[in-house]
Amino acid sequence: MSEYISRCLSSHILEVQSFFPVTVLTGPRQSGKTSLCKRLFPDYAYVNLEDLTQRAFATNDPNRFLERYSGQVIIDEVQNVPELLSAIQVRVDQDHSLRFILTGSSNFALLRSVSQSLAGRAALFTLLPLSLREFSDRLGAQSTDQILFNGLYPGVIAGEIPVQYFYSNYYATYVERDVRQLLKVKNVLSFDKFVRLLAARVGSQLNVSALSKDAGVSAATVNEWLSILNTSYITYNVAPYFANISKRLTKMPKVYFHDTGLLCYLLALEQPEQLASHPLRGAIFENLVMGELYKQRINQAREPNLYFYREAAGREVDALIAAGGSLNLYEIKSSGTFRADFAANMKYLAQLLPEVASTEVIYDGSSLEGVALNFRDLTIGNAK
Repeated sequence: MSEYISRCLSSHILEVQSFFPVTVLTGPRQSGKTSLCKRLFPDYAYVNLEDLTQRAFATNDPNRFLERYSGQVIIDEVQNVPELLSAIQVRVDQDHSLRFILTGSSNFALLRSVSQSLAGRAALFTLLPLSLREFSDRLGAQSTDQILFNGLYPGVIAGEIPVQYFYSNYYATYVERDVRQLLKVKNVLSFDKFVRLLAARVGSQLNVSALSKDAGVSAATVNEWLSILNTSYITYNVAPYFANISKRLTKMPKVYFHDTGLLCYLLALEQPEQLASHPLRGAIFENLVMGELYKQRINQAREPNLYFYREAAGREVDALIAAGGSLNLYEIKSSGTFRADFAANMKYLAQLLPEVASTEVIYDGSSLEGVALNFRDLTIGNAK
């Protein structure tokens, strides 16, 4: 039986219940949205619109569908019936005591419908795979390469589904359900090639022209497919940071995957031991840490505000978080040995930008107070 793991978003979701009649929880499939909602709201009715019978009922007669519930209901995969949101709007406007919990795994489809029908009535949250903080009690027993290879999906961590089965089935289901059915990608083989080519570029600046050439599709198709990956929570973009010195800066974003387990699967890794000599190990480690910085903000119900800095000449800082008018800088190194020059680019940038409040190296070695942090010690307080 799967173990329940407490999620950092829980307190924020519970808090908004007194302010908003509708709570919308998005995130990738298998990130734990249903488990979280059922845990937080055990007295609520529950319905899943992946069920074709329930979907047909909700589509054909949304008002009668909603009448079956007493005003407290969890509706899973609500983006399958966007007509339902207008009916919910009417109900919550008439009765402010009603409470709806809506979940969805298609960010674009769901948020577009919410913005049209429930603006001002809904609180929005995103639940991503587990963070290291949520997984902290198990970190000590695993090597870094095991953590990178296993990833942080609850099905692997709590459900203990073998990695080789989880990610192959997750990806196959994603391509079949979301890509082929919902997003009308006809050439699935070309799309699969594109995703794997993108995985090989993780942590690098994204050159759409080069990627389109290698994938054998147009640049317009690459941009469309990148949007698909982002809106279905497979990848996310990190933009370069621009300031008054913008003329020196690069403009191409970087692309990261929301989970390193899926990333390792796409790179055809079959055992964690293969990571030790893999040419992309440093990029995969960077992906893990960037994901933690991203999730720490999301798990506080805040915008990620995550950037990188790179000058045309090549000087780079891996991560910047903009918060409260300040910048917190992070350099990410997969090395187990700290070197003073790891912080050189952050010191350089701190001299250019007066809003820099802190600098820290995140690496795979022992924490050094005020200078370097082991990635295992990332907590909600470290993403300032």
